Amino acid sequence: MSNSTTADDNTYVLYRYSPSIAVAGVASGLVAIATGLHCWQMWKSRAWFLTPLLIGGLYWTIGPYVIQSVLPLVAPALFAGSIYMILGRIILIIDGESHSIIRRKWLTKMFVCGDVLAFMIQAGGSGFMSGGSPSSMKTGEKIVVGGLFVQILFFGLFVVVALAFHYRMRKVPTVRVCSEPVPWERHLHALYVSSALIMVRSIFRVIEFLTGNTGYIFSHEWFMWLFDALLMMFVLILFVYIHPGEIRRYLDGAKGLACGIFR
Repeated sequence: MSNSTTADDNTYVLYRYSPSIAVAGVASGLVAIATGLHCWQMWKSRAWFLTPLLIGGLYWTIGPYVIQSVLPLVAPALFAGSIYMILGRIILIIDGESHSIIRRKWLTKMFVCGDVLAFMIQAGGSGFMSGGSPSSMKTGEKIVVGGLFVQILFFGLFVVVALAFHYRMRKVPTVRVCSEPVPWERHLHALYVSSALIMVRSIFRVIEFLTGNTGYIFSHEWFMWLFDALLMMFVLILFVYIHPGEIRRYLDGAKGLACGIFR
């Protein structure tokens, strides 16, 4: 069931297009499969720090409208939360604390706090948008844009920190990197790709909300599938292929080695 696409600026409608049930079903099925794989991989590797990524995947698989409008909007913030924690663990497994421009113990806390702030602002704005009136819709759009700008700000800073860390590591590798083949760059590259996908999606969402509920983007469903759903599905698939659970195994190995040395 869909709403009219000819409503004017003063009329509140749930959709400015006729939603495709077939595309929604296929997308939900694919995301559900990827999320199921993540659940199994997380349990197998005991990589519990990926819980936000798993919850973000679950958010993409449930409806109806209010849930559909709120959860896909804030799910990438949960993806970002896991990405922030992955960098902290990469630094840990290669003893790269001295190469990070922000101390590791503060790095994850700072970015996760920023992510939670962006999450709460977007969730609050989405709640306003679902209020059912033109005024609440416009207020909600402005709040969501603010939350997206917060997310982009923290995400941009995170990428700068990751790139600076990578540059310093390549210039002066740590003893751990020189002594054993730790695939730290493989996981950093995965962070770069996933960060780029989330950044593109966030910029798209800013443009979408700035043009308003009656704008061209809101009136054409394919924008959401191409610049949001597809990009976030690629993030899930990327981390299935390069699963961060591998980092956990190296962390466990490092702890075992330390116990052997100091026993």
